[in-house]
Amino acid sequence: MRFTPTRIQDVVIIEPKVFGDDRGFFFESFNLQQFNDAIGGNYEFVQDNHSKSKKNVLRGLHYQIQQAQGKLVRVVSGEVFDVAVDIRKNSPTFGEWVGERLSEDNKKQLWVPPGFAHGFIVLSDTAEFLYKTTDYYAPEHERCIAWNDPELNIDWHASGQPELSEKDKQGTALKHAEVYA
Repeated sequence: MRFTPTRIQDVVIIEPKVFGDDRGFFFESFNLQQFNDAIGGNYEFVQDNHSKSKKNVLRGLHYQIQQAQGKLVRVVSGEVFDVAVDIRKNSPTFGEWVGERLSEDNKKQLWVPPGFAHGFIVLSDTAEFLYKTTDYYAPEHERCIAWNDPELNIDWHASGQPELSEKDKQGTALKHAEVYA
């Protein structure tokens, strides 16, 4: 596996070594020892999630103010544009974002550490999105930053108005959001 830091050092793109021929392909999608060695942490994943969404569905920008979750995300069908926003108040990259196209073709994964808000938009007709989390889902601690916060100015690589859940329509501007100290 190749681990490549993004412009925000703690967010990392992970690319597996894919072995393929005319029969199909094989790759190791996760190895805890390699992951922790490359990331420089001692993470354990406690929950796996799987979602399916149609084109132009935007989910996010989500985070938990307590029980902060690190997320290892990937796409097994379709394509998304995935975004991580640094919401660690004392970080030199506070309020900055990075994004990456994740698809069934490129097989890339993105490590979004605790302390970041996360979201994605579906670019293909449908997409199936898988992610591992370092802590359990705690709805009482979940928060949402507005996907279209003008101060973040995220380029979602999509045309038209995205389709949002009611929760995501209520997202807060970063300047008014609860963030990590």
